[in-house]
Amino acid sequence: MSGSLEPLVVEKVIGDVVNMFTPAAEFTVHYGSRQVANGRMIPPSAALDKPTVQIHGHRLSSDLYTLVMVDPDAPSPSEPTLREWLHWIVVDIPEGCDATQGREVVPYMGPQPPTGIHRYIFTLFKQKSKSISGTPPAPEARSNFSARQFAASNGLEPPVALVYFNSQKERTKKKPLTF
Repeated sequence: MSGSLEPLVVEKVIGDVVNMFTPAAEFTVHYGSRQVANGRMIPPSAALDKPTVQIHGHRLSSDLYTLVMVDPDAPSPSEPTLREWLHWIVVDIPEGCDATQGREVVPYMGPQPPTGIHRYIFTLFKQKSKSISGTPPAPEARSNFSARQFAASNGLEPPVALVYFNSQKERTKKKPLTF
């Protein structure tokens, strides 16, 4: 995920959610066999269950990471009055492991875009300390969350990696008329 930052600038991920950063880690996010890639369209039905998140690196490393997933387009991209909608927080994820080895602070909530195309952003922060002491306070509400503010208040370094996907409300299949 440490490739070009250009798609993140063009799609305003940098700006809306995070400040400019220097990629310093790699991680992958999969919903089943679908790998999340910047701008890839993934329907809500394919992202109902929490994804598999793998942080690349050496298992012998003592580095820990925090993963935050948000939707900056809630409730609609044209009027994101609930920006950022919080979908997931996992802390204390060891380098070289997957997110299940960390501590889930806010349970996963899959995409539920009511209108328009929404961006769902996974931001990986390196923890300055070896463990986030206690449990970071979960926000009172998922709406109007700020990944920047969460990182600052929990002593996290600037983002080290980020990836996002797009999703939009799925059309319901109309049942054929029966006579």
